[in-house]
Amino acid sequence: MIARFWTAKIAKAHAHVYSDHLKSQVLTTLRKIDGYIDAKLLERETNDSVEIMVITFWRSLGCIKKFAGPDIEKAVVSDDIVSIFLQYDKRVRHYEIVVTDDQQHR
Repeated sequence: MIARFWTAKIAKAHAHVYSDHLKSQVLTTLRKIDGYIDAKLLERETNDSVEIMVITFWRSLGCIKKFAGPDIEKAVVSDDIVSIFLQYDKRVRHYEIVVTDDQQHR
């Protein structure tokens, strides 16, 4: 399994805008892609902003190509949401999941 990591920084007032966008737009698209497993949105409030991290889980790098295209490390950020970010990763990082402790499935 592969974890895909992407981060951004957003004004506190817009944090809910991104989470709404993720739920209504991005996840709707991801659920239709064979090999997509799950997604997590993490937030960390700082003095002047909110840092967000999106982690998606995939069966393989090949499955990620169905979402990201041939350059799988290029971030997929829609034009209609990019204006709310103070900064965001243009490139993503992929990690192979080697060990997991999934308590839910025991």
